[in-house]
Amino acid sequence: MLRRLYDWTMSLAATRHAEKGLFAVSFAESSFFPIPPDVLLIPMTLAKPQAWIRLAVICTVASVAGAFLGYAIGMFLYESIGIWLLETYGAADKFEQISAWYNTWGGWGVLFAAITPFPYKVLTIFSGATGLNLLVFAVVSVIGRAFRFFLVAWLLSRFGPPIRVFIEKYLGLLFTLFMVLLIGGFYAIKYVF
Repeated sequence: MLRRLYDWTMSLAATRHAEKGLFAVSFAESSFFPIPPDVLLIPMTLAKPQAWIRLAVICTVASVAGAFLGYAIGMFLYESIGIWLLETYGAADKFEQISAWYNTWGGWGVLFAAITPFPYKVLTIFSGATGLNLLVFAVVSVIGRAFRFFLVAWLLSRFGPPIRVFIEKYLGLLFTLFMVLLIGGFYAIKYVF
């Protein structure tokens, strides 16, 4: 089943709608969607390594735009949608605990989440709810998201064929590792912060 999903994703990466899908997933992931855009960025870059810059730009622009939606949810809709989304990700009970810290150090938190597998959407909502300086939020979001997506796309374009062989050979292991990192990010939200 995993092999069929991988093959389907690789074929989708070569379609004319792939970039629109990448934009939509990147946008949604920054504010509410649980799956990171890497699941499309990786096969799309492997399918078209010469387009790595374009794909990284799409991910970065869409992700930062989605981050502003997350910020707006936190700022204007925290009581209705924001709390529900944070509860979904197991982070609502931590809000009071870290809100004072967040106004001082939140920029570093956003930068950390923008680069790592940590659920970025949680900190975009926290940023709006706590009133993190919008300029700080924007700058660290652009830096973090660009760093992450450009690094991934460049590595795949530079070392694509060997990485593709590696991915195809160890698909099950890599999927497991990806899930551990994704679940670990949610675990960190719930128990570390």
